[in-house]
Amino acid sequence: MSSNRCPSLALVLAAVSLAPAAAQKPGEAIEEPRGLVLNDPAAFQGYTLFAPINSAWVELLDMQGQSVHRWKTELGPSGAVYLTEEGHLLRCARLESNPRFKGGGIAGVLQRLDWDGTVLWEYRLADEYQTQHHDFEPMPNGNLLFIAWEMRERSDLLEWGRDPAQCTEQGLWPDALIEIRPTPEGGEVVWEWHAWDHLIQDLDPERTNYGSIPDHPELLDINYDHRERPAMTPEQRKQEEELERQMRALGYVGGDEEEDEQKAADVKQADWMHTNAVDYCPEYDLIVISSPELCEILVIDHSTTTEEAAWHAGGRWGRGGDLLYRWGNPKNYGLGDESDQKLFYQHNVEFQPVGPDGKLRVTVFNNGGGRPDGTSWSSVDELVLPFDPETGFTRAEGQPFGPAAPAWSYSDPEHFLSPFISGAQRLPNGNTLICSGVEGRIFEVTPDERVVWDFENTYGGDVPNSPIGGNAPKRALFRATRLPADHPGLARLERK
Repeated sequence: MSSNRCPSLALVLAAVSLAPAAAQKPGEAIEEPRGLVLNDPAAFQGYTLFAPINSAWVELLDMQGQSVHRWKTELGPSGAVYLTEEGHLLRCARLESNPRFKGGGIAGVLQRLDWDGTVLWEYRLADEYQTQHHDFEPMPNGNLLFIAWEMRERSDLLEWGRDPAQCTEQGLWPDALIEIRPTPEGGEVVWEWHAWDHLIQDLDPERTNYGSIPDHPELLDINYDHRERPAMTPEQRKQEEELERQMRALGYVGGDEEEDEQKAADVKQADWMHTNAVDYCPEYDLIVISSPELCEILVIDHSTTTEEAAWHAGGRWGRGGDLLYRWGNPKNYGLGDESDQKLFYQHNVEFQPVGPDGKLRVTVFNNGGGRPDGTSWSSVDELVLPFDPETGFTRAEGQPFGPAAPAWSYSDPEHFLSPFISGAQRLPNGNTLICSGVEGRIFEVTPDERVVWDFENTYGGDVPNSPIGGNAPKRALFRATRLPADHPGLARLERK
């Protein structure tokens, strides 16, 4: 595994080894008591929804940190949960029988549950070639847009210009986006986008998609993950081996400690993008995804047909399925180096509602291990994207995409670090709800960075770790969502 890959091994290792003494270290148990720490009147009033990674329950908490409703589930959780206006729970669930792939965030099934936990509907995708994982987006028209890993064989990689030395028998599993219209029997696929259709390489002019990478930031470099790999000292190699052990223990790599070391490394490399979030902007028909392996967020045009999404022209913005925008790590497209990196294994990118100014904004949980100055701390960042409603995204010639810095950011380096999972939600009153996933902490901050609600998760640990999804800490959380008190889906809640 490359020490230059994003997330570099140094990134997560730094998060583990350089965590502030005052903060909980990843994987370290928080001593009881846990529960509500703070409930300030300035907090946004409502209910908090989350699914502990190691639990068969989905929890709904009131502002006092007490469970007011729970959904019992037969399948283990795997990522996002949403409450519909009808009071139904939409969720990713994990199938333990995946025939070929392992990894944190693996799912395989989307479900709709009634208020009492009865499964009303489900859609399964978990076979030798495609597997749904991590996140999905309920669309305004009732469709569901989800992320899927998809298998590409070693022969495909060679044809498309990947360095032969980096082509293992495991192949690669880049990501796709699939939109389905739910049907009584499952779902009808109505739109698709595949990262594989938007690759470039500069290794071999005789192979497919040869070109200049800096001249085509709209494409993904098939060799991005091992470029300029530096030689490792014996001490660095020792650190890498230790990190592999820690990553498996934290749930990042599936399998147990008996697993063959080389096979584990091949599986990790195969998870080429590890896309962990997808969100939709209805005003401009755009999709944003988060790839922590690239350490970038990527924006795609949803107005295309499936045929246009596989090409380089078409759609509202005229670029087909090529990347309209990317941010976080310009080294990936040859317009920056390590010092220009802004995102570090980020999660949960979300569009914010477009206001009267027409500006396009996103928030993202920046996990923050291995920053350029050698420190490790998490932040929640808000970006104002360089976007014109008439012409689309803008970028100066020869320069990486902006902005140069977030418009707003929250951090607390002495106490706030979660090197993987986690999320953030901008609330209607302008506050931000933050889920520090590894430590199982949910807290709310004001725009001036004052903490007004703080909860240490007390739930989870009632189901064993997944044999294919890793070994996350007992109280770990993928994400949390604050629902307003008047949310229509809460009409059946028995309020005290």
